[in-house]
Amino acid sequence: MRGQYGITMTGFLVTAVILILVALLGFKIGPAYMEYYTIKKQIKLVADEVTVVDRRTIENAYDRRAAIENITAISPKDLEISKDGDKIVISVDYSVKVPLFGNLSACMDFSASSDK
Repeated sequence: MRGQYGITMTGFLVTAVILILVALLGFKIGPAYMEYYTIKKQIKLVADEVTVVDRRTIENAYDRRAAIENITAISPKDLEISKDGDKIVISVDYSVKVPLFGNLSACMDFSASSDK
């Protein structure tokens, strides 16, 4: 006679609760990371596209791209613009606070640059 194999109901419930909590956490903080990668991509494209180091031109180019991509975490005024040799370098540092549940929040600091 063979023994039975499988998971108990208690084991299943504990595993399900843990997986649901991890999924909910991912759904809460995932959009902040997706927006970070979008910002990083857009500032790299703006830095490659613009040829003159004029703050207004760079801000307008970023603002157009941010409107299309629905970027709300930073505004064109938050951009730090510098020149490294013959390249334009655009960087930004910002924080996002995401409420998780109750009075618990996740605070995430992001730093994006066009030269990385």
